[in-house]
Amino acid sequence: MTKVAVMGGGSWGTAFANVLADAGQARTVLCGRRAEIAAAVNERHENPDYLPGVKLNPELSATADPAEALDGAEVVVVAVPSQTLRANLRTWAPHIGPGAVVVSLMKGVELGTSLRMSEVIAEELALPESQVAVVTGPNLAREIAERQPATAVVACPHEPTAVRLQHLCKSAYFRPYSSTDLVGAELGGAVKNVIALAVGVAVGMGFGDNAKASLITRGLAETVRLAVALGADEHTLAGLAGMGDLVATCSSPLSRNRTFGERLGSGLTLEQVVAETKQTAEGVKSSESILALARKHGIDMPITEAVVGMMHHDLSPAEALLAFMSRSAKPERYGV
Repeated sequence: MTKVAVMGGGSWGTAFANVLADAGQARTVLCGRRAEIAAAVNERHENPDYLPGVKLNPELSATADPAEALDGAEVVVVAVPSQTLRANLRTWAPHIGPGAVVVSLMKGVELGTSLRMSEVIAEELALPESQVAVVTGPNLAREIAERQPATAVVACPHEPTAVRLQHLCKSAYFRPYSSTDLVGAELGGAVKNVIALAVGVAVGMGFGDNAKASLITRGLAETVRLAVALGADEHTLAGLAGMGDLVATCSSPLSRNRTFGERLGSGLTLEQVVAETKQTAEGVKSSESILALARKHGIDMPITEAVVGMMHHDLSPAEALLAFMSRSAKPERYGV
């Protein structure tokens, strides 16, 4: 039976490891930083810090030792904060087998390089495109851990790899679709976090559904512009990895990025929101690298620019709204 190591014991890493265990096609080991979490998974079948009250599959095992988790793993699933990925890979690299497929669950873009997570993985581990994949889509961890129905996209340029991974994680409640558009799938997941921050700010300021719908729709247009410029298929962004993920993240109170923005819009300072936030809101840091990537390719992303202003340049929510609404009038066309 295929061994899968899931590196990262947070909510999404734990939820996806549980999906794999429920699917029953792999022997799955969850690796977290803290021994007490691993012990709770092994003994009580629960991750009390990140998914309290959720009963995990008793076949799912856990460890705090990366070497143990990675030993013999044919598939390595990575679920750590995106800005820590490179450092973690350097630690894990000696233990990752040369033929292992590495799968990113992360939805961010690296600061400084503006590389997508799959690009960081390929660079650090010197892997061909057939051994690097992503799983993305409308995947709120708590709902999936509770075994509510969900769908996802498994993307890899090498279709047999995508199909293989698709079968490994297909369960009664989790339906994955395969794709070869890695760029589109990955950028859809990264940019939606930034748009969700903007939607959260609007909600926190007391605005209603018109504002939310406008930000979601124009946010999708920004995402399409950037993704297509980088070689993606625009149709990918109309599917689960684009619109699906965007709607879920912008609409749900379970979304870290939406919640972060809402607190900021309600009047808390950025420092106060950061202090209150226990888990990583990926869009906060990735907004800068996404904007840098857009500028490098001459792509206009006004919502992303406003979010960067609020998160990194002391722009108030009211000032950000004014800047966005004061832009020159133009026709609406898909991706424009």
